[in-house]
Amino acid sequence: MKNISLIIALLLFQSIFSQQDAWIYLTDKPNAATELANPITILSQKAIDRKALHGVAIDVRDARVEASYVTQIKAATGITIMTKSKWLNALHIRGTEADINALSSFSFVDYIDFADNSLNNRPVNQQGETEQFNETFTTLNYGNAANQIQMFKGDELHLLNYTGFGMTIAVLDAGFINVNTMGAFQRARDAGNIISMYDFVDATDDVYINQTSDHGTMVLSTMTGYVDTQFVGTAPDATYYLFRTENAPAENPVEESYWVAAAEVADSIGVDIINTSLGYNTYDNSAYDYTQADMNGTTTFISRGANIAFEKGILLVNSAGNSGNNSWGIVTAPADAAGVLTIGAVDAAGNYASFSSIGSTDQPTQKPDVMTQGSGSWVIDQNNAIRSANGTSFSSPIMAGGVACLWQALPNKTNAEIMQLIRESASIYNAPTFTMGYGIPDLQLALSLSIPDEEFYSLMLFPNPTNDSFSIQSSIQNDVITIFLFDVLGKHIATSSQNYLNNRFDISFLSSGIYVADIKNGEHHSMVKIIKK
Repeated sequence: MKNISLIIALLLFQSIFSQQDAWIYLTDKPNAATELANPITILSQKAIDRKALHGVAIDVRDARVEASYVTQIKAATGITIMTKSKWLNALHIRGTEADINALSSFSFVDYIDFADNSLNNRPVNQQGETEQFNETFTTLNYGNAANQIQMFKGDELHLLNYTGFGMTIAVLDAGFINVNTMGAFQRARDAGNIISMYDFVDATDDVYINQTSDHGTMVLSTMTGYVDTQFVGTAPDATYYLFRTENAPAENPVEESYWVAAAEVADSIGVDIINTSLGYNTYDNSAYDYTQADMNGTTTFISRGANIAFEKGILLVNSAGNSGNNSWGIVTAPADAAGVLTIGAVDAAGNYASFSSIGSTDQPTQKPDVMTQGSGSWVIDQNNAIRSANGTSFSSPIMAGGVACLWQALPNKTNAEIMQLIRESASIYNAPTFTMGYGIPDLQLALSLSIPDEEFYSLMLFPNPTNDSFSIQSSIQNDVITIFLFDVLGKHIATSSQNYLNNRFDISFLSSGIYVADIKNGEHHSMVKIIKK
């Protein structure tokens, strides 16, 4: 009986692992020219405006994957399409080795890249295969969370009323249990600041159902959690889009592809910042494992996608990983990518936490970039309990919230400029190490470093909330004020221009709800939330 059971188990094992994961890269996008000529068909107006503000080109990578190609691959024998990437013009598929290799017969298939590198007949390009195409806060009681924001002077930005308002952060994680019901997120929910976007693992619009992990819950709490006199996150007034890309019980390369697909959606709706408290190096099927040399910022699918997201103007914040005291040691993908702000962990006193993954000569840029508290971090779990937790999973979002506040203060800066300001403000910027990176940043210093280049001004929208109209008052008087109005998903609703001295903007045509106004006043852009009664 035992022998029969063993044989059955072996057959099941072989059946499971006869199914291979692979990426199918396509040759072209036949409809790209038509889509790029009318970009509103592929991007939200908010995304278009964000790219224009920061000089980010809209190119063929923004065009959609050719639908007819997808249809033919989907109909092929034994093939399951797991997800797709427009940036990399690729499909992540699953099937037997033979069925996958048979796809080479399609004229539109450029090449096939198996997750199990031993199955690939073509040399690996270590430089990557990406085609190159021509409420006002005065004082806050942070409670237990005080040290983790004060360490990088994020509380000083809050005192200047930079609390993340108008900034959008996509959180790509494993699970968001009870975020839709917990008291710690009530303030954010009431303000319309938390939006469930998509669960790529279970292919559903609801990221709260069928969850097995509260990792994303705790990550989100460090940024927008709020319990009066007990806990305040680092960006309590930012807007958060939640994406589930990680299947917590298992490790498979498809999670890299889910991440890239989510990053593409985030870009299309105009997200400013992505926080990822995830990292990839080894898998349940060891044939898919990466080597330390693969952590070079350009080899893994997810790191290549991250670099494109950076090129698209998104600021990516990623945990360094928790391998500092084990045999792996170094940062994992996508934290190895040059376009990522990689965050390591220190303890409450600012000392290196031994579990925090370190950089190596394999990375093209200094890794980690900077450090924040990840040992003894304070989070809120799925039971609405404030508790301590360890991991770069928490140092990353703690920093991401601070990044949102700094970028709110310096809206004309690009993602690269904000990242560099953070590095330059750090404690050992002139003598970085593989353990501490550039050290612990000082966001108050980062802000002051930019004052000569930035003209700060005040702007007020009133009344807010409002029934049918509002006016604008600012410290800089220009002839015309223009408002671009969006819903909370980034869809452009209306544009209106008024004379500065006698401006009154009518929104009587809107339904009750929460909206975002991008206010253009001369050279300045401000994002203001409007509540329509």
